[in-house]
Amino acid sequence: MADFILEIGLEEIPARMIAGAEAELGERVTKLLARERLTGDDAAVTTYSTPRRLAVLVRGVQATQADLEEQLTGPSWNVAFKDGAPTKAAEAFAKKAGVELSAVQKITTAKGEYVGATVRRPGKTAAELLSVELPKEVLGLYWAKNMYWRAGKPERFVRPVRWVVAMLDSTVVPVEIAGIAAGNTSRGHRVLHGEAPVVIASADQYAEALRGAKVVVEVAERRHLIRKALDKETRTVAGARWREDEPLVETVVHLTEWPTVLLGTFEQEYLSLPDEVLVTVMRDHQKFFAVNGPDGKLAPHFLTVLNTEVDEEGRQIIRYGNEKVLRSRFKDARFFWDVDQKTPLAERVESLKAVTFQKELGSYHWKTEQNLRVVEALSAVCPGGDPAALRKATELAKTDLTTELVKEFTELQGIIGGLYARAQGLGETAARAIYDQYTPASIEDVIPQTIEGQLLGIADRIQTITAMFGIGMAPTGSKDPFALRRAANAVVKILAESELPLTLSEVVRAGGSGEDVAAFLRERLAFYLKDVRGFAYDVVNAVLAAGGDDVRDAIARAEALTAVRGSEDFAAISIAFKRIKNILRQAEEKGFAVGSAEGVTAAEARQLADASAFLAPKVDVLRKQRAYGPALAEIATLRPVVDGFFDKVMVLDPDAVVRGAHLGLIEGVLKGFSGIADFSEIVTG
Repeated sequence: MADFILEIGLEEIPARMIAGAEAELGERVTKLLARERLTGDDAAVTTYSTPRRLAVLVRGVQATQADLEEQLTGPSWNVAFKDGAPTKAAEAFAKKAGVELSAVQKITTAKGEYVGATVRRPGKTAAELLSVELPKEVLGLYWAKNMYWRAGKPERFVRPVRWVVAMLDSTVVPVEIAGIAAGNTSRGHRVLHGEAPVVIASADQYAEALRGAKVVVEVAERRHLIRKALDKETRTVAGARWREDEPLVETVVHLTEWPTVLLGTFEQEYLSLPDEVLVTVMRDHQKFFAVNGPDGKLAPHFLTVLNTEVDEEGRQIIRYGNEKVLRSRFKDARFFWDVDQKTPLAERVESLKAVTFQKELGSYHWKTEQNLRVVEALSAVCPGGDPAALRKATELAKTDLTTELVKEFTELQGIIGGLYARAQGLGETAARAIYDQYTPASIEDVIPQTIEGQLLGIADRIQTITAMFGIGMAPTGSKDPFALRRAANAVVKILAESELPLTLSEVVRAGGSGEDVAAFLRERLAFYLKDVRGFAYDVVNAVLAAGGDDVRDAIARAEALTAVRGSEDFAAISIAFKRIKNILRQAEEKGFAVGSAEGVTAAEARQLADASAFLAPKVDVLRKQRAYGPALAEIATLRPVVDGFFDKVMVLDPDAVVRGAHLGLIEGVLKGFSGIADFSEIVTG
């Protein structure tokens, strides 16, 4: 067994694209080696990445495929041989199989006798297979944005390919990717090592060879080094702690090859600005980490992650430069804050007419008027909160789009509006609703804290979705330029994680939406249940088949169903309900009439009818109480009588009257006990 290393050297890759590409390359190479029978179950795969490279190391690769023995089957024996003599069909088969005619055998199958041949195909070397297949896999990587860089050449990639390493142990694999022939030399850190080649003696020495050239190729190790260095630098300020920011950590991990950390400071006077402004300037514009003081409040310090190491003099120069840039940014932010306060939010509403929401729909002034209509409709079916504050928040929610601070720092849209509303004395309830209007920004984010913020968030999103669907801008496939899926996800998440007494249909009606939007929201609810809450796909299908208008109720039913689905009794009930649906479908296809269950005469049928009549009211009461666990437990007690019925009773009896009674009985059972979930959707082992 050998170790195989593949490294694709590139010009700097955008940080946000690296993790996905690293994982995909690892998966593609793994599948390629397995498909070509070059690895077994004991193969170990490790992926690496830096801004300048993607790499995969696979341990346990065979240098040559094992020979493959195949049994080929040809035409029928009678066609291939006439009176014992081979025909042209037999000769053609032997030629195609690559064997002598004398090696053709008679094969007997359930369908008859055929000619056959056992063929041994010698295995190919890993080198010859990889030289052909590997370029296809590498150039097949998905990138959100691609580029051409060789005139007249067809390949596209995120950035130009500059070098390739492909080795089985210490032997170079003859691969050519985008005109670059693979070798055994990589490149180290651009500054700390220069352009001198880094020789990789063997595949298993790849990571260490790069480390010697000031490149840490393991992503997890760089992450650990960065966190450790952040901690160390922060400890130079008594009682301070750096603000945890996982997305920023991941960004700087993918911006560096040899990370170090530097602490800087800024003037105390800038702390008069809101934390949100200061942190956004540091994080989003400079990739700096914020620092909290001993009191837990923002301190006049920042941390920056460098992609190099320098002596103390160099650190002072870099620190001075970073502090100068940050000071300039903070000055701009303070200037914009002061200028914006001269025009209250209420006076900015009219200015929204000059801010385009969508060219076919209108301005943000139009959007505000539509949001007000939706908010009023939602408030009518969802009493509670402060209606006056909600209306004020809706009227002013988009006005910060006209402020200088949001024009400069677009990431602060909504947040600035909330901060300005608070500073201008417009009331904490309205200010908080404006501040939270864009949360949750992602499916992992928290929902708005207040009823007013939740209703404003739902209204804003459902109005956008409805309007975009109305002009033919619904998402298609992977295309969703207006992030409508994200908006719908947020609506579902707010309904799921708040106490709002709202259903999806009430949201749809308030938005003036059609069935297409209703179906879109139901699809997003299925996504939330499966991908966010982690329910099995069959549980989700079963629950939503029984209704998904009330989001929190659907979650409760999914939880209860998940808890019992593994029990033997419930598995049997699920199988029985699947059988009932199939029988009813067959009966409908054949035109069989469904009669009254009162007409059943068989003892087992009578027992099922009595048990169903006894249990149905109890289950219905429990269902209305949302006591789904006990309700499912009651349904599971039907198993003995259901089993007895199907064991002893011919449902589709030749007698039309008997058959109709049986169909009426099982239809009643299906309807009577499917209010929690459609149990026939549950997949049983």
